Amino acid sequence: MRNFLIFTICLITFPIFSEALTIDKKQKTIVISNEDHSRISFGVEKLSKALSTIGYTIKIAKKQRSTQAKGLIVVGVLTDNGFMAGVPQAIKSKVASQKESFVISKTQNGTLYIIGYDTSGALYGCMELINQIEAQKQLPETLSLADHPEMVLRGTCIGLQKPDYLPGHDVYEYPYTSETFPWLYDKKLWIKYLDMMVENRYNSLYLWNGHPFSSLLRLKDYPYAVEVDEPTLKKNEEIFQFLTHEADKRGIWVIQMFYNIIIPKPFADKHGLKTQDRNRPIIPLIADYTKKSISAFVEKYPNVGLMVALGEAMEGVGQDDIDWFTKTIIPGVKDGLKAAGIKEEPPIVLRAHDTDAPSVMKAALPLYKNLYTENKFNGEALTTYEPRGDWAELNRKLAAIGTINISNVHILANLEPFRYGSADFIQKSVQAMNKIYNAKGLHLYPQHSYWDWPYAADNVQGRILEVDRDWIWYKEWARYAWKSQRDRNEEINYWGKELANKYGADLAGGKAILNAYEESGEISPKLLRRYGITDGNRQTLTLGMLMTQLINPFRYGLFTLMYESEAPEGEMIIDYAEKEWKKQGHIGETPVQIAKEVVEHGKKALVSINSVKATKDVEEFNRLKNDMYCYDEMANFYAEKVKSALWVLRYKYSNNVADLEQALPFIQKSVDHYAKLVKLTDSSYLYANSMQTKQRKIPMRGVDKTFIHWREMLPVFTRELNHFKQSIDSLKSIKGGAVAKIVPYKAANVNVLNVTESYGVNKGVNVFADTTVQIKEVAEQLIGLKGVKLSRQKQLKTGTEIKFTTKVPVKLLVGFFNQKDAKFLAPPQLETDASANNYGQSEIKISNALVLNGYPPANVHAYSFPAGTHTLNLGKGECLVLGFIDDKQELRIFNAGLDGRGKDIDWLFE
Repeated sequence: MRNFLIFTICLITFPIFSEALTIDKKQKTIVISNEDHSRISFGVEKLSKALSTIGYTIKIAKKQRSTQAKGLIVVGVLTDNGFMAGVPQAIKSKVASQKESFVISKTQNGTLYIIGYDTSGALYGCMELINQIEAQKQLPETLSLADHPEMVLRGTCIGLQKPDYLPGHDVYEYPYTSETFPWLYDKKLWIKYLDMMVENRYNSLYLWNGHPFSSLLRLKDYPYAVEVDEPTLKKNEEIFQFLTHEADKRGIWVIQMFYNIIIPKPFADKHGLKTQDRNRPIIPLIADYTKKSISAFVEKYPNVGLMVALGEAMEGVGQDDIDWFTKTIIPGVKDGLKAAGIKEEPPIVLRAHDTDAPSVMKAALPLYKNLYTENKFNGEALTTYEPRGDWAELNRKLAAIGTINISNVHILANLEPFRYGSADFIQKSVQAMNKIYNAKGLHLYPQHSYWDWPYAADNVQGRILEVDRDWIWYKEWARYAWKSQRDRNEEINYWGKELANKYGADLAGGKAILNAYEESGEISPKLLRRYGITDGNRQTLTLGMLMTQLINPFRYGLFTLMYESEAPEGEMIIDYAEKEWKKQGHIGETPVQIAKEVVEHGKKALVSINSVKATKDVEEFNRLKNDMYCYDEMANFYAEKVKSALWVLRYKYSNNVADLEQALPFIQKSVDHYAKLVKLTDSSYLYANSMQTKQRKIPMRGVDKTFIHWREMLPVFTRELNHFKQSIDSLKSIKGGAVAKIVPYKAANVNVLNVTESYGVNKGVNVFADTTVQIKEVAEQLIGLKGVKLSRQKQLKTGTEIKFTTKVPVKLLVGFFNQKDAKFLAPPQLETDASANNYGQSEIKISNALVLNGYPPANVHAYSFPAGTHTLNLGKGECLVLGFIDDKQELRIFNAGLDGRGKDIDWLFE
């Protein structure tokens, strides 16, 4: 009877005991140090949530010393000696002596240790375990791994900029207000973005703005310099404190970027100055204001770094750069640290753009140690993972300084707005940063829509967030910045699983999506590096190119560095055509080869994407699929147009109209493909390029948000086609090669106030006041203009200044010598100078327009001015001021051909 009762009691209570055992099994205690480690606390909080989703009840215990009790999760940092005393030495010894490294190891008694070299390492260990839990849907039974990053700084950037200029302001001048940047004050959005960063192990966030200080603080000595009202100033202070605090918890440095020399509008107005003037010397007033701004900023936001762009808004290369960095910026930072009683130096990143960074760093390092350099990877585009030439050498030189050099993946003007996710291209790019550039940092721009952040360019009601749309862009760069040497087959499986999960496909479907990304991912890089004008954001590749841009690229300010350093060895279209005519052999990557390859990439991308059946996030999958069709049509548009261009260039040598007739079917096909591209984008995209200002030049000048969509370009390409047909008919009817008549220029009546000497433009005329250099050859259209005779020595020493008054709008014609040399004034170039088109001067009006004895040919640019009194300051170097013409006089763009390279054929298309 007694045994029966015991059996009965056990039978009744067994479910209770069983349930209790189950509960015990699903409980976990996470032990952390009682030290205040915000990053560890954040990581443990995330880990607790991940464990809760798979059924665990979590308890967090703070201890002075860790324990080896069974079944715990212990999270700690090596530098916490008291807590580490209880951690097995065998585990501690596995942690690499490197920032952000960590070890995850499970002992035989079931205790799981997550130990970091520092608090960021412990945080990343927690994030890694979360990844393992999400992948396996359980806490791993066995686990032993050690990891650390290859790149020291891995960061993304956000621009506090707009697609167009604010009223009364110039480029980069955007005060922080809720009207201009409503998203800046959205804390949920910041948390979403920062969580994306920590999940991908990014550790730096760059905020880009021309002059942020006047939106974030009020100076005692310059209270009038503030650009926002008092309530907005307080909101800005609060959101900046919030952002930096939340970023720090996630192991992220916030780095505030600013341009030099830009001053706030209220300050400029009070002192009768321009907010920015590239050719202005350093003025003590501006230096004092800037130094005190930086000091107050560092004192107020001590855990924020600074990124300094010396070039672009001040004259790019010279002693001024060194003086400004060492006598204004660094002393400002030091004063701020002293005022705050802080010994740890915040990072200062020197942007190498448009400055002699090695010389600046040489002067700066004795004054400040926590310095970094940053330089663009492929300019403002993505073109190659095999950089070479002078650009690669500059990056190696920066790395050899002894500080960290950061590779900047910048703007991506050739990728926007179509989706990009080629894991193969990105992995090889990061490997190139490591092996070719010796870089140890990544600074990543949004894949598209930088100027319109946080929104994507897609035409979707309510707008899509860029960070959501381009998730794979951030994830791929982060993965390879952490570790670039990964097995290719394993990576295909990894991304295949990620994409299969994203779109509800099987593994084969995920791999097919990856293949579509990778095939399409070759198209834009290859097109730009073989056919483009520039790696800068003045060209929007996806909008296409004019025929004159393909057959006469020098007219549009060809940026040759792209071909010499940011592309494999190969030939431009004009070089290929000349060699074909002369029956010479070809070298490297050719235009014909690329035309074939991009079409093939497009076909393969379509085959892959069409093989996938998505069951999740179907609307986004369809948008991705549409992008693949866009890539395909764009590839065909370029391929057909390049075939046509080669026949047109053959006519330049043959003078045979039959060659033009051979070109006609190809240009017709290119327009047909473009019309299909317009249909694909008409309702799916709001714009192609997010920067919609006068800086946009190719294929068309973008003013007041014009020529930002493909539908605006189709009539342009259609007119080009029709004009070409008419040109062929005209040539056939007159049986010759008559060129359209060019109207001579007439000098305008302008009073030059600061220079008394002049000269009549013609052969045999002296052009400088202090030399006997004469004009050897000159385009007929320029003869008779009234040039301004300047001192060559003064041009070299102090630059060129022209003060004048005019009663009517005029254009001032300036000749720039067509050769890179320190003694020649560099032509306006938007790649390095954001103000290079403020007067409409960035485009060459007459190529190879005149030649001086002993000088290279000169190209003519035109600066437009309204009626009134004006001062034009140009940089140091020789140039020719050829005189003024009435602004209404037509300036037909053409090549005068005085370089001996052949006749002008642009008239065939315009």
